Amino acid sequence: MDVLKRSNVKVSGVGSQAMVFVHGFGCNQRMWRLVAPAFEARYQVVLLDLVGAGQSDLTAYDPARYSSLAAHAQDILDVTRALNLTDAVFVGHSVSAMIGVLAAIQEPKIFSRLVLVAPSPRYLNDAGYTGGFEAADIEELLETMDNNYLGWSGAVTPMIMGHADRPALAEELNNSFCNTDPTIARHFARVTFLSDNRADLPLVRIPTLILQCAHDALAPVAVGGFLHQQISDSQLVVLDTSGHCPHLSAPEITIKAIKAFLEPVPAVSSL
Repeated sequence: MDVLKRSNVKVSGVGSQAMVFVHGFGCNQRMWRLVAPAFEARYQVVLLDLVGAGQSDLTAYDPARYSSLAAHAQDILDVTRALNLTDAVFVGHSVSAMIGVLAAIQEPKIFSRLVLVAPSPRYLNDAGYTGGFEAADIEELLETMDNNYLGWSGAVTPMIMGHADRPALAEELNNSFCNTDPTIARHFARVTFLSDNRADLPLVRIPTLILQCAHDALAPVAVGGFLHQQISDSQLVVLDTSGHCPHLSAPEITIKAIKAFLEPVPAVSSL
């Protein structure tokens, strides 16, 4: 199978170094349209759809294979190999932040930096760890999805997006959720919300930017702090915005934070 076609890979921009952008649950590569173009003048920008999402090959989605995030990480590595990428920057939103973590651990030479946008290594609360949800909350969420996926989508997307004063944002996210195959979405949701990647974080050996939203219903501020503590070479930037999708709701400050991480301004020495 052509892995580039399977993942609907699109390449733009210039430069010898690549930036690979990967979307979150229920979304597709179009969600990066307000951020990715800002990097085309200096980077080779790679966009893709996770298998099962967007314009990917839906027939390639095997529930048994994709029963963990590791399979999606392998897909990312397949794409990077097909494009002969090394020293690339990985930018992942939400669940794809952890997919990127797994890919970088498996093949550290392919990625030189990680940018994790609204990440969470575990959504469930645990002893000494605040993920944001109790087990009963997640089970209720998944049960509602199983019973009425479209109704669930309409109810949850305003909470995920935030910015109640800008209803078009939640409407776009809802449309994206509704355009995702419901069977695949329900399966991927269970994998996403029940995953636990906390033990993987200390294995990350490359510089990492953690972009945390100040008010995020899915990933509380404590989650960003935990990631920063567990990833040795990491920076935590708390964006002054709400919601779980700053690349859509606050693209300017998202771009600024990523550029500051990738292209720091050298200090001027005084004589």
